[in-house]
Amino acid sequence: MTPTREDAFRLLTRYNETESLIKHALAVEGVMRHMARKRGADEEKWGIVGLVHDLDYEKYPERHCAKTEEILQAENWPEEYIRAVVSHGWGICSDVKPESEMEMVLYAVDELTGLVTTSALVRPSRSVMDLTAKSVRKKWKDRRFAAGVDRSIIERGADMLGVELNDLITDTILGMREVADAVGLLGETAD
Repeated sequence: MTPTREDAFRLLTRYNETESLIKHALAVEGVMRHMARKRGADEEKWGIVGLVHDLDYEKYPERHCAKTEEILQAENWPEEYIRAVVSHGWGICSDVKPESEMEMVLYAVDELTGLVTTSALVRPSRSVMDLTAKSVRKKWKDRRFAAGVDRSIIERGADMLGVELNDLITDTILGMREVADAVGLLGETAD
């Protein structure tokens, strides 16, 4: 079975009700689609993998990645999709090392979307539309800011991909701009 975006979203919302987790999934999907286009890869596949990467996180946080693997296998998803999802937890909750380009991108941008989101929300605009890599890098140095974001994972992901950190941040911002309205980062509008 080749899953559709509708299949992926239905699964996501079956296992997740928390708005912040759904927005995170949409943000990662947006970045994965952007990165796939930029790299000449399958945008639909990369987006779907991004959308379901934290499928099990709300209901089974203690079994993160392992439970998603079980769910996707039961749904007859392709092994390539399953492996990519499981590999994003490498070194944290999974022993599956990211190897394909899609896997490495997911690994690199998952945590980064959280840092970009938090960086956008403290701006006067509360928007990703005017956010720059430079602004995110200023926040990067303050380990108390978005303390839950493991910056070493982002750095390891950038290294795996052979890209500069600023370029990875810029691409993540650009991908998130495409879904800014859906993830609540379009900004404050004047009444």
